[in-house]
Formats: sequence, structure tokens, C-alpha cells
Amino acid sequence: MLVETEKRRDRTQRSTAVRAVVLLFLTETGSLAAQAPLALADTLARGRAGARETVAANARQRAAESRAKEASGHRLPQIRISEQWIRTDSPAEVFGMLLNQERFSFPDFVNGDPNDPDPLETAITRFEVELPIWTGGEISNRVEQAKLAAEAAGAGATRAGDEAAVAAAEAWIRLAQARETVALFEESRATVAAHVELARNYAAQGMIVRSDLLRAEVELARIDDLLAEARGNARVAEANLGYRLGEPIGTSYALGALDDPPPLSRSREDWIAASAGRDDLAGARQLLAAGELEAEARKGGLFPRIGVVGRYDLVDDELFGSNGDSTTVVALASWELFDGGRRRASVAAARAEAEAVHADVERFAEGIRLEAQHAFETAIVALERRATAAAALASAAEALRIVEERFRAGVIKTTDVLDATTDRREAEMRELSARAEAWLAQLRLSLAAGEAPESIFAPSTPNS
Repeated sequence: MLVETEKRRDRTQRSTAVRAVVLLFLTETGSLAAQAPLALADTLARGRAGARETVAANARQRAAESRAKEASGHRLPQIRISEQWIRTDSPAEVFGMLLNQERFSFPDFVNGDPNDPDPLETAITRFEVELPIWTGGEISNRVEQAKLAAEAAGAGATRAGDEAAVAAAEAWIRLAQARETVALFEESRATVAAHVELARNYAAQGMIVRSDLLRAEVELARIDDLLAEARGNARVAEANLGYRLGEPIGTSYALGALDDPPPLSRSREDWIAASAGRDDLAGARQLLAAGELEAEARKGGLFPRIGVVGRYDLVDDELFGSNGDSTTVVALASWELFDGGRRRASVAAARAEAEAVHADVERFAEGIRLEAQHAFETAIVALERRATAAAALASAAEALRIVEERFRAGVIKTTDVLDATTDRREAEMRELSARAEAWLAQLRLSLAAGEAPESIFAPSTPNS
């Protein structure tokens, strides 16, 4: 118990020191904006709302919903108004249009030459209403297809939001990891620099050979290279976070600490079972249902089509005139008796396509279950590696403490201290990497199971 307490105290002190170095580094480089630290949970929400993928998916959802309204509009009467202007000397048309204008005069008709009338100008203002009564079920099936497509687009938008949230969270974790890496190298450089200075003093006193001093200076130069690389990686990671949040790439962020990941909140069976409700799978099933209706919609062409058209005409010799008027109602019925077998072939093709999509969706569902199981196992392993790395770090820190005491006593060489320092730094890097990967594994597990990524912050229960 005492050893474990000491380990926790060492981790707490190191975490506090690392955060202090991170803040100092950001302040000195001008990268720290005057803002509250961005927490991982807040990043999920901002990534879901601001990512370009979410904006695009929401736009596609609105488009699908509008197409569903468009399809429903085919059930309603179509109302049109048109204006026609005609000039003709066709005997039959002149005779008929004079009647429609209600300007026909029998004396004028017999006094003239009916076979060679003067040109006549006619304007027709037409109000027309068209209503489909029966289309063999094609309209109703098309409307249902459009509704299913809109629901699938809604599910796709939800899924895109979750994916964008996880991508933003991953960028946050990578930035936090990169900044902590910079802090670790800063701390390591300070330690090695102190050892180099001490080695110089020992070399001046003849307590160590000059090669030990040179070895220490080489190690310090190597850490300088690693530190420069780590700072560059941190700048790239910060730009990536801005990209994932849909904000300018030059935006600066203050982050909260990358704490220890929580334990898994569910059992293996629960996570796999949850994957059956994934939004992209639900969307695929809705598109499958829409595809299955395609054959029924195409079968509508095998039946008669019945409709009614009503017209009201205003006829005059001037545009928009109303000297004459007439009303017409037409009932239409048509039946395509033979089309060379094209319609039946299209129905058969639609059924075959639906069968193929059904097989694809079932395979997709099985793949999702496999993906959820794989993600769960990855998360379990990541948590185990995190615990192992933390224990190894505690051992490396204790080993370094012992070696440094012996070095100050003049018992061991500088190279032994450098080796122990390197071991601790590598242990710190492994622990940091394991901590980040454990967070990422849980986020990817929530995505694979179709759960909101925020669910990883929920109170946990034992897992298996």
C-alpha cells in the first residue's frame, strides 16, 4: 500500500510539473489564447456542430426531406395558367376561334369567302387543373420511397455528426499528447543539461574521463533535436484540431489535461448488442426498404392510368381579354398493352437489385458486429497497456533516483545516469502513448457500437 501511495504521489507531482511546463511553453510562444481550457467533452460537441462533414450531411438531409415533399406533391391537383396568342388564316381555325370569341356573325360568314378568310388574331387565357386518380400505385410507392430516403439521410446525418465528433476528439487527444511530449522533452533536457554541467565539473576535477563528458553532450544534442521535432508536431496537431472543429487552422487552443481514461462502462455482449442499432445500419435498412418498393412502383405501368383535366378558357382578340369563355372537363384513361416486354424486364431487374442490396445489408450488419467486437478487444488491451506502462514508469523513475544518488556519490559513470534518464523518458513516452491510445480506443468503440461518443464519460460498470 505504501509503495502504491508513493507511485500515485509521483504521478501527481509529475503531471502537475508537466502541465506547468506546457502552460509556460504556450505562453512564451504566444500560442495560448485568452480562453478557458477546451475540455475533451466540449470538443465532442463542437466537432459535431461545426465540422464540414456535419454541415454537408445536414444539407443532404434537408434535400432528401424536400424531395419527399416533392414526391407527395404528385398526389395533389396540378394547377396551371397560360396565355396564348394566335394569328391564323386557316379556315377551320378562324371559324372555330370566332365562335370561341363569341363574335361569330352568320351574315359576315356568308358574305365572305369561308375558304379564304382574313387573318384572325386570338388570345386565350387558360386555367387548367389536372388530377391523377389512379396510377397503378406508382405515386404512392414513390412517395414512400422518398420518405424512406429522407429517414435514411437523417440517420446518415446523425452518424456523420458522431464521426465528426470522434475525429475532433482524436485531434484534441493528439494535440494534448503532442504538448505533453514537448513538456516531457523540456523536462528531460533540463535533467540532462544538469548532468552535463555536473559532468563538466567532475571532468575538471579529474573524477571522470573526458569521453563521459562528450557522451553526455551528444545526448543533450540528441534531446534538442527531439524537442524541436516535438514542437513542430504540436503545431501541426493544433492546426489539425482547428480543421476538425471547422475553425481557422491558425486558431490557438488551451487544453485541459489528458487525464487517465475511464474503465469501460459495459460488457462485451452489451457493446456488441448495441451495434445492431447503429445509425448507418438503420439508414442502410431504410434504403433497402426503398429499393424493395422500386419493383412495385415499376409495376404501376402495367395497369391503366386514370386522370381528370379541367379547363376554363377566356378567349378574345386582345391579350387577357374575356369576351368569350368556355369550360371543358376531360376524363383520361390509358393502358399500355404492349411495350416489347420492357416494363416486365424493369420490374424483374428491380427485384434482383433489391435482393442484392438485401444481401449487402446483411453482410454489413455482420461486419458491424465484428467491428464492435474488435473495437471492444482493442479497448480492453489499451487499458491493460496503460496500466502496464504506468507501472513501468514508476519503476523507471525509482531506478533513475537510485542511479542519480550513486552518481553523486561518485560510484557510477555519467553514461549510467544517461542510460537511466533515457529509460525513464522512454517509459514516460510509452505511458503517454498508452494513455492517449486508451482514450482513442474507447471513442472508437463507442463509434463502432453506434453509441454517442459522450457515453464514455458515463458512470462505469464492470466489464468482461
